[in-house]
This record gives sequence, C-alpha cells and structure tokens, in this order.
Amino acid sequence: MSDLHLISHHLCPYVQRAVIVLSEKSIPHRRTYIDLADKPDWFRVLSPTGRVPVLETGGRVLFESQVIAEYLDETTPGSLHPADPLERARHRAWIEYGSDTLAAIGKLYNAPDEAAFAEAAAALRGRLERIAPEVAGRFFAGENFHMVDGVWGTIFRYFDTFDAIGDFALMPAQGRLADWRAAVAARPSVRQAPPEGYSARLMAFLAARPSHLGRLAQAACGGAAKPG
Repeated sequence: MSDLHLISHHLCPYVQRAVIVLSEKSIPHRRTYIDLADKPDWFRVLSPTGRVPVLETGGRVLFESQVIAEYLDETTPGSLHPADPLERARHRAWIEYGSDTLAAIGKLYNAPDEAAFAEAAAALRGRLERIAPEVAGRFFAGENFHMVDGVWGTIFRYFDTFDAIGDFALMPAQGRLADWRAAVAARPSVRQAPPEGYSARLMAFLAARPSHLGRLAQAACGGAAKPG
C-alpha cells in the first residue's frame, strides 16, 4: 500500500494540481477531504499554514500545492515538464502566473458591488488575453500534456460555473484560448480531479458569498444556497 496521503478540500483548485499529477502518472495514494471551516485537530498539527493540500509521505509532511506537485513528478518515472531547462522554467513561470490568476478569480467572486465586479472582470480578461498568445497548439506547448496544462485546467473549471450564472464575456468563445480550455477540460485527469458534486458545491459556495456574483448566483439557483 502506498504511504502517500493527500489531505484535501472538495473545492480547492490547488489540491487539484496534485491530484492531476497523481492521476497522470498513476501514482497510488489515499485521499482525505476535510472541512476547512471546521479543521480537525490532527490537521492543525500537520499543516503549518492551515491550508490544503498537505501530503504525508515517508513520515514527513509537505505543504504548498506546487511543491507537492513537483515532488510527485520528480520522484516517479517520466516528467510532466519539458526536458529543455529554459522551456521548463518558462512553463513554471506560467504556472505561477496561473496562481496569480486564481487570486484574480477570488477578487471577482468577492467583489461587493457591480462596479467592483466590472473592474475585477476587466482585470481577469486582461490576464487571460496575456497568456493566449503563448499557447502553441492543442495544449500549451503543442500536442503533449504538461503540468502547466493541468494547472490551467483547474483555473478554466471556474468559468464553467461562471458561464452558468451569466454571460460575463470573461473568455473568448473561439480562438486558441477557447481551444486550449476545451482540450484540457477533456483530459481525464483534469475532468476527474475534483470530487463528485463539485459543480453544485461551487455554485452553492458562490451563491453564499456576500458579493455581486453571489447575488447573481442566488438568482441562478432560484434562491439562496448554502455550501455543501
């Protein structure tokens, strides 16, 4: 039995990075989901930051999502990064850009009013427009799936729910960015990274926000919703 134990939360996009690597490389592991609003005492002891993911392995604890993903990649055969050092570094830079984009998504769904939402939406569109020219094929760097594709798959997943709430024109309907989004969404490792019921949980989470998007999500749900 594998000693890899991934501790997760059902909505965390950062956890999904590690899950995608585990899936792509068929790495045996066990997974535990916790409620971050009611953290178990044992988790508080394990996690220096109080955040997920946390990976227990070899009697030690790793934290921070990209550190975990890189460790899993480096300690198993093959790699989800390019072989060329410069290209590998470029991919890692766009992974970091993805982390900043998740922060921009947070600003969007927490924007308190329509004006703040419009400002956050414009900033998010600008970030997506900046990465679009970097996409060089079906995936980020052509026909091969890399770790950067998995990271951006977790980002694009938010837009499926945003699109169900309203037409905010956050992403183009056609072009290389739209094609990339579709390709990574169809990848089994990306599609299966969140637990069952993720979409409904995310919608409920958004509808519970005291924000402009939260109110729109409530209307899309036909009333107030509570996260499950």
